[in-house]
Amino acid sequence: MTTATTGSRSGATPELKPYLRLLTATQFAFNTGFYAVLPYLATHLGDGLGMAGWLVGLVLGLRTFSQQGLFVVGGALTDRYGPRPVVLTGCVLRIAGFCWLAQAATTATVIGAVLLIGFAAALFSPAVESETARAAVAHERETGTPRAQVLAVFSAAGQAGAFLGPLLGSLLLLLGGGFRTACLAGAVVFVGVLAGHARLMPRRPRRVRTARTGAVLPREVFANRPFLVLCLVHSSYLVSYNQLYLALPTEVERATGSQSALGGLFALSSLLVVVAQLPLTRWSARRVPPRTALVAGLVVVAAGFAAVPLAPGGPAGLLPGATLVVLLTLGQMLLVPAARGLVPDLVDDHRLGLATGALSSVSGLAVLVGSAATGTLLGAPGPVLWTALAAVPLAGAALALTLDRGRRPPEPAGTVTD
Repeated sequence: MTTATTGSRSGATPELKPYLRLLTATQFAFNTGFYAVLPYLATHLGDGLGMAGWLVGLVLGLRTFSQQGLFVVGGALTDRYGPRPVVLTGCVLRIAGFCWLAQAATTATVIGAVLLIGFAAALFSPAVESETARAAVAHERETGTPRAQVLAVFSAAGQAGAFLGPLLGSLLLLLGGGFRTACLAGAVVFVGVLAGHARLMPRRPRRVRTARTGAVLPREVFANRPFLVLCLVHSSYLVSYNQLYLALPTEVERATGSQSALGGLFALSSLLVVVAQLPLTRWSARRVPPRTALVAGLVVVAAGFAAVPLAPGGPAGLLPGATLVVLLTLGQMLLVPAARGLVPDLVDDHRLGLATGALSSVSGLAVLVGSAATGTLLGAPGPVLWTALAAVPLAGAALALTLDRGRRPPEPAGTVTD
């Protein structure tokens, strides 16, 4: 008879401690509240407030910059002050931002509200993600459950929220509440997140700060070659994943004459993560080292791009687009937990927040540059476009091969055999 204290190999999910359950539930609630509002923002700005198309694009771009571009700030503040005050401040700002956006009726007030919402996420997300990575490493040491499995639960919870949020927003709109009600519902979700963290999150940092913490550009992060390589590898993935919002709509419109099927393809991606992320990571975390998972994931992503001009049209011409979505999502499920799990191995613990934020900020900058480059290729012949897009993750896979192979998948701890 074999018994494991936790992280049973036969279980669908690893058994998580209360703190990890709090962080995972936080990610679910965060995305639920966020995606109850975001998908409807552009329509509200254009149809509801009468903004010109270029101005709508500017507002959405400012929101992305204030969030993704400032992750490194939130990470640095997490290292300096600990996760609790940063998370609580992010929740308060997100609540204020949603309430402000619900009332905003001019360009200036809308921009102010979306900047506040974005900056709130730039505080909140690096703090929660770095704490999750730290707790996953501790859980791995105590139980033998691979950290990638814990991080996969975190990712799946986020995708479940991203799937449920738009449904919640749609329901509120169908009930006649309008965009304002969706914003207020998002604010209510974050009131719950704020209350949960105020009650359950530890009051003090888990680590001792040193004199080095005050450095603006700490050498152990920004002159750390393996970590910078990981940033570039992750950037190649994020540039590729962003094609769901750039190249995929173009392909769907080319194949079907409209973009009405996009919603179904996005739902397919989210459902794949919710259903398959945990079993796939449970299998890979015990059999392949992180570097292998990174390389394999990026190769699968590249195969998704290469398959588009080769796949037959299929029902309503959606088979090439659906193939891209499935392979891109499978690649994401392989490489994202591995990439996040590598960060604690590459940087000092007291810089984990900064490194987590830097990983997202560098990738966000790469997406900004990559999106501009992709935009110039959208009018190119199909084989040229999809070959160029496939080259991006392949370059990332080649770069990933320069990383150390990584730790061995751990054996389950606390196992007794009769």
